Amino acid sequence: MPHDQRNAVSAKESHPAHTADHLSLSSGIWPTTASADEHGILTIGGVPITEIAKYYGTPVYIFDEADFLQRSDRFRKAFNDFDVYYAAKAFLSRTTARLAEASGLSLDVCTAGELALAMDAGFPAGRILMHGNNKSAEEIAAGLDYGVGRIVVDSFAELDRLRDLVPRFPGVRPSILLRVTVGVQADTHNYIATAHEDQKFGFSLASGEAAAAVRRVLADGLLELRGLHSHIGSQILGTAGFEAAAKRLLELHAQFVREGAKLPELDLGGGFGIAYAPDDVPTEPEEMAHILRTVVAKECAALGIDVPRLAIEPGRAIVGPSGVTLYTVGTVKHREGIRTFVAVDGGMSDNLRTALYDATYSVRLAGRVSNAPPQLVRVVGKHCDAGDVVVRDDHLPADVRPGDLLAVPGTGAYCRSLAHNYNHVPRPPVVAVTDGESRVIVRRETIDDLLRLDMG
Repeated sequence: MPHDQRNAVSAKESHPAHTADHLSLSSGIWPTTASADEHGILTIGGVPITEIAKYYGTPVYIFDEADFLQRSDRFRKAFNDFDVYYAAKAFLSRTTARLAEASGLSLDVCTAGELALAMDAGFPAGRILMHGNNKSAEEIAAGLDYGVGRIVVDSFAELDRLRDLVPRFPGVRPSILLRVTVGVQADTHNYIATAHEDQKFGFSLASGEAAAAVRRVLADGLLELRGLHSHIGSQILGTAGFEAAAKRLLELHAQFVREGAKLPELDLGGGFGIAYAPDDVPTEPEEMAHILRTVVAKECAALGIDVPRLAIEPGRAIVGPSGVTLYTVGTVKHREGIRTFVAVDGGMSDNLRTALYDATYSVRLAGRVSNAPPQLVRVVGKHCDAGDVVVRDDHLPADVRPGDLLAVPGTGAYCRSLAHNYNHVPRPPVVAVTDGESRVIVRRETIDDLLRLDMG
């Protein structure tokens, strides 16, 4: 089917049922609805990937709606006494915004574009948290005009911008959180560790800047300070960093509560990791909720203060496993004594994380069965760049060949969000699957789309 005619297909009508073999898929890496039949054909959301490739082409992002809803519901239940904000930067579309709202989640946005999409999807303003380390006056004004529930202020410059805007909104006293850099070095890649001193986010705790910001807000009375905020990084599998950050944040919180300030909220951020490879063991939501709840309660008791209303901001942990990217093999090169390179029809333009963060992914032959022995491969893209790697090291059958379909799991978060047009390659579509049905929720870009932007 031509790209401009693709819309929706029903796997129930176009493909016979298959016998599922869940044991062939590593638990925790693939969407919960994923299975593989006796022919080696992967099915997600009841839709065989061969049908997705046929009707939508490749590369294509596959989004499992049922998986997203299940993980959203799991976080909502585990953190039932927290405010749970879905971190839109992981992946935002009208569909994910509506599903998040239906699941009872709130929404964390960090740019005017994300806010505009949330507004277009009809997401309730009061359940939106507005982030960003360098929000312009126009972005802040857009948030105030829509009536977002909370604005996370990241600097004194933002405080000035926000205070200057207050007269334009009579009767509005913006509710804010102050982002505090707590000095915790998270166990993650340096580019996504966000709470140590040598980075761009927040008010420094160690220098006294955070305390000065609190005093300034309390003194002028123009803004309603709801509490403090911290975010230590992303793709964090353990709990030690969150515990340390909570303790440091609570010490500052307690200092002002003792002085009579009312700070009813404490946002512990997000960054909860997922499994990208079989040996990754992320902390389960229920365990994380118990640990954070216990640490905060114990620390508050020791400090002699009431427990504030807590909030978290999961993004990747909800949407990451819900996404799978499907590629078609174009070229296979065997470098004797070095490695085998398997080149696909996408690459760093649809998954920048491997090049940017040295991220780990796994890959699976998804459209046929093979009895060939496994071989170590590197899955690379089509771009003119040596760093254009999708899967650095994994195994595929030794008979992998041009035309084969390959599936890369765990691509629901920060793949479409970070996608770009290097080499003027259009971005892939996002196809949602559920109950044997598929539909496009973000259409494929075309060459015409790219040319339309060039005004030369």
